[in-house]
Amino acid sequence: MEWKKNDIVTVTIADMSDTGEGIGKADGYTWFIKDAVIGDKVEAKVMKTKKTYGFARLSRILEASGSRVLPACDAARKCGGCQLQELNYDGQLAFKENKVCNNLRRIGGFSNLVLVDETGVPRTGMENRNEEIMGGESERIAVYPIIGMDEPWRYRNKAQFPFGRNRDGEIIAGFYAGRTHSIIEQEDCLIGVEENETILACIKEYMKEYEISPYDENTHRGLVRHVLVRKGFQTGEIMVCLVLNGQVKLLRRADVLVERLQGLFTGSGKSRVTSISCSVNREKTNVIMGKDVVTLFGPGYITDLIGDVKYRISPLSFYQVNPVQTERLYATALKYAGLTGNEVVWDLYCGIGTISLFLAQRAKMVYGVEIVPQAINDARENARLNGIENVEFFVGKAEEVLPEQYKRNRVRADVIVVDPPRKGCDDRCLETIVKMAPRRVVYVSCDSATLARDLKWMCGRGYRVEKVRGVDMFPHSSHMETVVLLNHIE
Repeated sequence: MEWKKNDIVTVTIADMSDTGEGIGKADGYTWFIKDAVIGDKVEAKVMKTKKTYGFARLSRILEASGSRVLPACDAARKCGGCQLQELNYDGQLAFKENKVCNNLRRIGGFSNLVLVDETGVPRTGMENRNEEIMGGESERIAVYPIIGMDEPWRYRNKAQFPFGRNRDGEIIAGFYAGRTHSIIEQEDCLIGVEENETILACIKEYMKEYEISPYDENTHRGLVRHVLVRKGFQTGEIMVCLVLNGQVKLLRRADVLVERLQGLFTGSGKSRVTSISCSVNREKTNVIMGKDVVTLFGPGYITDLIGDVKYRISPLSFYQVNPVQTERLYATALKYAGLTGNEVVWDLYCGIGTISLFLAQRAKMVYGVEIVPQAINDARENARLNGIENVEFFVGKAEEVLPEQYKRNRVRADVIVVDPPRKGCDDRCLETIVKMAPRRVVYVSCDSATLARDLKWMCGRGYRVEKVRGVDMFPHSSHMETVVLLNHIE
């Protein structure tokens, strides 16, 4: 059958894509349907077709899956932030674990995955492809249960809200609709902190009172592009950073805004606004933050703790958005590193030193590498704040700093930890890791596809994958983190 736009197709959903779309077949043709979950039988309107697959928009649920739930957020289907709110949380965890395993098998070529429980015993009632496993127990890759959250709401310590106007000309803030730059008005995101709504209301009222316009992407006019809010969950410190399409002096009576933000949470617990700043970004770009940050109030940063380690966080610093799961993620990485106190460790893509300082508590020496100078400044300050002296940080690309240090100074490594961006590790970085031949490599990944690619490369050059474990850092979205232990083959 030849499908045309706006045709209605009936599909039973049998799988889900990496980005959370339901997948099903009709007359041998594959359909991708957003907001449909495994087990649903749906009607959907055809939007776009290719030779062997197409995309359709959910119109009606004919038979609901047993895993389907009513989204807690009214904007869930329109907003581009949460792709999985209509799938119950157990279903989300199963989807994410299966996503990692599928990428490891399909991209990495790892057919020897065994799903195990917390003790390492193969799980019963789960898919274990033992018939594909060649060799003995030592050849198997143990996939441990994904680490989920007890309470998968209000977990994000950071939010970036675009500002604009609605059809009536009123100032609004919210999030972009999926795959667009149309703003969905939503100031109380249920995965963000409750303070966001109060802060945004304060800023909107100030903008209205002093006739300050929000940014318009089409005309490149208007002053306020985004507002960044960050909160330290342990300290209660809150950062507010306005991203401006122009100089800070254009923000009329900024002193009034500063005073109002400072007074928002007095007498209501430990939450308080301790840092207010502006980031200037006049470029026609999708990049949110500008390079220049001007502090209006406070030290220009906030602090927070993960475990016993205190961190300083600036507006431009990378810091994991889920502090509860970050502690579990780093604890898993630390366990896989197997440190005894005598090891030299390299932490590549180290950010503000979050993993580095965790590792330094049990290592002889830790070297961190990060391309963002501000992040390295924070990393050094974080080491000072915690009295940790067995760390050293380098500014630069991991794929340049590591080869240079290896060639010039013949640095060694007993353990290397990598936590790269979505694109994975650079080839030069991987090549140097293999040359240095550390006993263990701990790979922390936010993209299981590039993870599988890099693991395949390393396993062809003297390493084998020992353990895999997912950590659900981003409930209700299709994203997650994965920690992998690789051992050097002697």
